Amino acid sequence: MELNKNPDNYFAEVELAAFSPSNIVPGIGLSPDKMLQARIFSYADAHRHRLGTHYESLPTNAPECPVNHYHKDGKMRFFPNFPNPDAYYEPNSFDGPVESPDFSEPPLKISGDAQRFDHREGNDDYIQPRALFNLFDHAQKGRLFSNIAEAMQGVPKNIIERQLVHFEKIDPEYAGGVRAARAAV
Repeated sequence: MELNKNPDNYFAEVELAAFSPSNIVPGIGLSPDKMLQARIFSYADAHRHRLGTHYESLPTNAPECPVNHYHKDGKMRFFPNFPNPDAYYEPNSFDGPVESPDFSEPPLKISGDAQRFDHREGNDDYIQPRALFNLFDHAQKGRLFSNIAEAMQGVPKNIIERQLVHFEKIDPEYAGGVRAARAAV
């Protein structure tokens, strides 16, 4: 990609642009990096929300070379169906697509044991809310307690008790304040 001019139509050329790390060419693999793995999904999802279905076919996002995909119908449907759009699965009985091993993701070389990482180990999920709670003055804490108590109306008692356990872990005053505010509602 070469950026060699200013856009003529800012909206059509810049505001409609949608870039995503999930758009890769064959032969490139994705690392197991947590941030990348989240972005692989979320960028395209954000583009669908921001620009709409089939955003990748807008002129500013459309590839220069032909692309074969199995998208059809829906909002922003402005491109032709590709051959036999009803056979978008494999195996099929309609001479549709077949898996091609040439486009498999390359193997990820690792050494040693590989297993799931427990991201909760060593993390304290209550540090940040505790720090914020400790910044509140008496009046702010009172508003927090009454807002939460009002929002809890109609919530089953067992769910409220589970939430109060979290408030207790943040600060005992937090749980006590919400309990008192619930009694007053």
